[in-house]
Amino acid sequence: MGTLQSKVIMITGASKGLGRAIALACAKEGAKLAISARGEKALAEVQAEAAKLGAEVLAVAGDMSQARDVERFVAQTEAHYGRIDVLMNNASVLGPSPMPYLLDYPEADFEQVLRVNAIGPFLVTRRVLPGMLQRGSGSIVNVTSSAGHVGYGGWGAYGVSKFALEGLTETWAEEVEESGVRINMVDPGEMDTAMHALAVPDCDYELADPRDVAEAFVYLASEASAHLHGRRLQAERYPNWEEEEAT
Repeated sequence: MGTLQSKVIMITGASKGLGRAIALACAKEGAKLAISARGEKALAEVQAEAAKLGAEVLAVAGDMSQARDVERFVAQTEAHYGRIDVLMNNASVLGPSPMPYLLDYPEADFEQVLRVNAIGPFLVTRRVLPGMLQRGSGSIVNVTSSAGHVGYGGWGAYGVSKFALEGLTETWAEEVEESGVRINMVDPGEMDTAMHALAVPDCDYELADPRDVAEAFVYLASEASAHLHGRRLQAERYPNWEEEEAT
């Protein structure tokens, strides 16, 4: 029996990269999945892959930066499964590539990046959280970045949006303290994904495989991590998070 047997796990941005890796890793551990992304074809492919691993999978295409799509995704998941145990806010966009300096950043693109990367997780969490609070249990995981922790010139709206997401995570973690719901954020590090190729097109160093990084997210979805709350965690340091906490 897998470590996530019968847990209902909602994953945004699940059609490729880290989101896809998380979905398949959770499927292997017995989770019931609700996955979403904007691209229907790629999402359907992940749904089929997860189903082959024995998982029950609900796939709902949508844009999580839009309240209407968020409502549809969450409502369909609750109607299908009756609850949501874990939320992985993974959906993210880079913005223009190559990334312009803030002085030259197009306003429409800046707004869109913040809408997807910061407002989107706010909308989804706000809709999912009441059910978790009512049950007194739940795990919410936000995907952050080193660019959201240190201001790197040239990372534009993406970096700014991840700073916003980190503030959102910390604020919500304090607001739900001792409720039974835990909220953490994970910096997955630099991974071999299409987004990284756009961000660093001339990359000449080794990158992490999203499938390896996904193991940290499986752990945060499991009951073994019930003691972790309000933490900013680095995937490359997993599974030594408890040692860090002790020091």
